[in-house]
Amino acid sequence: MVCNFISEALFKSFLFLLEKEQQEAIEHIDEVQNEIDRLNEQASEEILKVEQKYNKLRQPFFQKRSELIAKIPNFWVTTFVNHPQVSALLGEEDEEALHYLSRVEVTEFEDIKSGYRIDFYFDENPYFENKALSKEFNVNESGDPVSKSTEIKWKAGKDLTKRTGQTPNKAGKKRQHEEPESFFTWFTDHSDAGADELGEVIKDDIWPNPLQYYLVPDMEDEEGEGDDDDDDEEEGLEDIDEGEEEEGEDEDEDGDGEDGEVRILLKMCSLDC
Repeated sequence: MVCNFISEALFKSFLFLLEKEQQEAIEHIDEVQNEIDRLNEQASEEILKVEQKYNKLRQPFFQKRSELIAKIPNFWVTTFVNHPQVSALLGEEDEEALHYLSRVEVTEFEDIKSGYRIDFYFDENPYFENKALSKEFNVNESGDPVSKSTEIKWKAGKDLTKRTGQTPNKAGKKRQHEEPESFFTWFTDHSDAGADELGEVIKDDIWPNPLQYYLVPDMEDEEGEGDDDDDDEEEGLEDIDEGEEEEGEDEDEDGDGEDGEVRILLKMCSLDC
């Protein structure tokens, strides 16, 4: 009984010490985590400064790129049609309207975290009066993401957002939309500014390098030509292999002929002897 009592007492003491040690460890982990969080916050501030610096440095190059793009007809509509996500949102009439799109610009605000603006500049067109359409994303006083955009001044009978029966273009057929909304509906949709997929795609994917999407068909053609060349090379190798096999067979046949002649000569010599 005494031994059992001592064992139980020691066990409880051990548990108490173990729990105390774990509690102290948790407190230390919390202190270390606070230091990590402090460094992460400091890093975010430093990264923000670097982003602000390089945003300014990039501006002259964006301007130069826009000037060069202006020399290429239908650059932006081609870029959008070639982009897998954007093309799925384009109806035939949307694509027609975007043929008048002459320039696209993305501007991130000074502190970057507060938001950005996308500007679309259009030539004179039969769809709307606006020379430019913009959509802006920022944060309100409560810290919630919000958006606002230019009101589109549609010409009589040309409001594409009211035509729910647009036919998807060829690229858009990959997605099953019985009645696709117009691309221009995006300008009036402010339901979820914090998760605006099209805005994020344009800002983070297309704007940094639109040329990669403008050239998509050409790149695919080149890849296709490469595949043809590989096929031709394989066919050529097969032809060579077949030719070598045929030559080998001819050599074997010739070899049999020589052996036959040698046997005849040996037979004749034996007869003479």
